[in-house]
Amino acid sequence: MVGDRIKYLREQMGLTINELANLSNVSKSYISSIERGIQKNPSIRVLKKISSTLNTSLEELLAPDKKRIILDEEWIEPLEQAIQHGLTKEEFHDFLSFVDYKRRKLKDE
Repeated sequence: MVGDRIKYLREQMGLTINELANLSNVSKSYISSIERGIQKNPSIRVLKKISSTLNTSLEELLAPDKKRIILDEEWIEPLEQAIQHGLTKEEFHDFLSFVDYKRRKLKDE
C-alpha cells in the first residue's frame, strides 16, 4: 500500500508528518489519511510532491517491490484528467480487460 511506503520512507528520513507536510506542501491531515489507508486513491500530483520530498521516484513509491510502473508525463496528464472526470479503478480495470479482449480477437483473425 502506498501509505505504508510513504510512512516507511518518511521515518527513514527522520521526518514527522508535520515536516513532510511543510516540505511537500501537502496537508498534514491528507498525508496522515494516506498513511493510515483512509485515503486509498491520492492524486498523482500529490504523490509526485510527496515522492519528490522523500527523494524517491513516483514509480518507486507506487510499486517498490513489484513490476516497475513507468509513468512519464505523457501518461500522467491523461490519467489525472480521467480521475478528475470520475473514472474509477474498477472502470479502468474494465477498460484494460476490454483492450486485452480486442487485441486477442485481432490476433486470432
